[in-house]
Amino acid sequence: MRLESPSSEGEFASLFNFLPIGAYRSTWDGCMVRANPALVALNGFETEAELLASLKNIGTEWYVDPARRGEFLELIKRDGQVKAFVSEVWRHRTRERIWISENAHVLRDEQGHLRFFEGTVEDITERVLAQQALQRSEDQLKLITSQIPGMFYVVHIAPDGRRTCRYVSEGVRDIFGVEPSEAINDPELLVRHHHPDDAQLHAEDTKRLLEKPVELNGEFRVVVPGGGVKWVLRRSSAVSQDASGQLRVGVFLDVTDRKLAEAALSENEALWRLAMESAGDGVWDWNLVTGEEFVSERIKTMFGYDDDDVLSLAEDLDGRTHPDDVAQMQRDREAHFAGRTPLYRNEHRVRCKDGTWKWVSSRGVVIARDDDGRPLRMVGTHADITELKMAEAHQRVLESQLREAQKLEAIGTLAGGVAHDFNNLLAVILGNLTLAREDVGPDHPAQESLNEINRASVRARHLVQQILAFSRRQAQELKQQVLQPLVGEALTMMRSLLPPGVQQVPDLTTEPLLVLADATQVQQVLMNLCNNAWQSMGGRGGRITVGLSAVAVDAGQAHRLGGILVGDYACLSVADDGPGMDEGTQQRIFEPFFTTKAPGEGTGLGLAVVHGIVKAHRGAIDVRSALGEGTRFDIYLPRLPRVETDDSVRPEEKKHVAMAASPKGRHVVYIDDYEAMVFLVGRLLRKRGYEVTTFTSGEDAIAWLRDEAGPVDIVVTDQNMPGMLGVEVAAEVKRLRPGLRTVLITGHVSDALLAQAAAVGVQEVMGKQDSMDELGEAIGELLDTLVP
Repeated sequence: MRLESPSSEGEFASLFNFLPIGAYRSTWDGCMVRANPALVALNGFETEAELLASLKNIGTEWYVDPARRGEFLELIKRDGQVKAFVSEVWRHRTRERIWISENAHVLRDEQGHLRFFEGTVEDITERVLAQQALQRSEDQLKLITSQIPGMFYVVHIAPDGRRTCRYVSEGVRDIFGVEPSEAINDPELLVRHHHPDDAQLHAEDTKRLLEKPVELNGEFRVVVPGGGVKWVLRRSSAVSQDASGQLRVGVFLDVTDRKLAEAALSENEALWRLAMESAGDGVWDWNLVTGEEFVSERIKTMFGYDDDDVLSLAEDLDGRTHPDDVAQMQRDREAHFAGRTPLYRNEHRVRCKDGTWKWVSSRGVVIARDDDGRPLRMVGTHADITELKMAEAHQRVLESQLREAQKLEAIGTLAGGVAHDFNNLLAVILGNLTLAREDVGPDHPAQESLNEINRASVRARHLVQQILAFSRRQAQELKQQVLQPLVGEALTMMRSLLPPGVQQVPDLTTEPLLVLADATQVQQVLMNLCNNAWQSMGGRGGRITVGLSAVAVDAGQAHRLGGILVGDYACLSVADDGPGMDEGTQQRIFEPFFTTKAPGEGTGLGLAVVHGIVKAHRGAIDVRSALGEGTRFDIYLPRLPRVETDDSVRPEEKKHVAMAASPKGRHVVYIDDYEAMVFLVGRLLRKRGYEVTTFTSGEDAIAWLRDEAGPVDIVVTDQNMPGMLGVEVAAEVKRLRPGLRTVLITGHVSDALLAQAAAVGVQEVMGKQDSMDELGEAIGELLDTLVP
């Protein structure tokens, strides 16, 4: 390729300067020699000269990940050009991170020698951030849809009708008997499950969708593996549309039971028409003039009456109609009597002979009128629809539970987001409190005030822990646990906390109840429930009975408890003889921040935390209460089939390792972006005899370790910092000094963070300490016990 002539160079300069995206010319070794105005502005400068003077080496100063420069050079060496090379780079003047897409090619002289690279740079930060936000949304969508009954899906439909599954929830197993990955990899898989008689519906729906993005609502049959047939309700709508097609979301619900009920109801209607002609079972015949009414044996049997029970007047059954349903029943009759409706249709409850209530669907028609149109005779049928009504009520409960789950998830995300900042503030308060106590001495008058500050700070710390537990941001360690020791420990701890006049009554089975549980969280459930019980007594005294028993949950009870699995459970119960709750309060007690206590006396998180922990353990919670009769909470946790004999079934005890006599000569590097924490930890560790070097950013610490540092024994770094995260600092420490130990401190420990830390050689991941004393002790233990 030849270098351009001067005349063409002028034409190039015009294009170069007016390109709306960045353009540059640079040497092979990374020295930029030209930059157009768009690239100058992208890097935060006013003139090309400022940028060229500031940027010396693209490879080390431009890419956030320096390895990207090597990849860039390999590609251009191999192909002579690079297209759409996406990287995260520094906006050079402000050091702000942005994402770019880069295109470049080689420029050679007449002898073929490489002279320069020329390329363009486009800022695609918004696009990348949007993609990242989409990924976060998809992760959240997966979490939410796991709580939705049935199957949730996201599908893209191209203009030619081709489907691409973007997301399929795990509910596809229950309906179609296939895995989500199978449905995603084969978009036509679910279509092939359509019943042959309903296959044409899919073609018709596709045709409608290609005309315009309509909403789809309908029911059809599917054939599941094994040959069974199910009815599904499908609802879907378009959320976006562009030249590539339309993106749709939808849900499949298994409505087989309802369709069977409707089929039975349809059969009843056919029988009704036959009964109207032949006066068969289930028929009533009402003389509107005299009030006499004949009811068939089938109707008597429906309500539990015998053949000799007299039901000869219309008022006999009307008097057994539920008071809440009488007015609507009379309005529906009058509408038909007046000719406003061709048939009489009404649903109401009738009291049976044993006192229970049954729902009936009543249908009838006036078959005789006088000359003035007044009705004389009416015949009809009663159909028992109690089970159908119960199914509808259950569906409403499930929908309500779904709304509550979505609300809890949204509030949980918000709550977890602020807990980290609270932890930092409380760590500084408690740490300075420890140092202040040492400074003033045990006999100083200020100790009383410092004690009050300590009590308030500890209460605030407990509140943060409640928030983290509610938002499920704390790591959960599920292990085989025998419940009796856990419950016993919690009762021992609470015994000293009980207010005067409140009696604790344990009622624990001796049978070992083995469950898969987080010991700390189970004890927190028990303590929250007991705390809630004695606070409800308002200082009047009473009894709190804590029970533990083995129970077998049958299908009916599993349904009532929210659809848990049938099987063996451990039931942990907390019952009090306090004032109890009305129905309205019981419906809201698990809402976060809902409380009946006076302002300042409760956070409203205790029962929300209990609800979250129980659900995370795949259990259920049942509440029984009435005004003046106390309250009982029953927690159901799935039992494991047998008791293990090793130590894994008992709560682990923390083993404390004695610290060395003197920490002198030990050099600790501490990194945290929070200056108050850096100052506090540095002062604390120096008072205990350590040599301490502190930094407020990972970049500064790494630069010091690389260029200036002498011997260092351990590096302790916070995880959440602007710029380099803690795991990134640890990775760089491992590269610079492979034998140097690193410790990561974080406000919440997660499985993902533990995996990342292990991958970069972190020796220990520590949660935020309750006090600075514990932080100092933990660092000392690591220095004395960990092997480099």
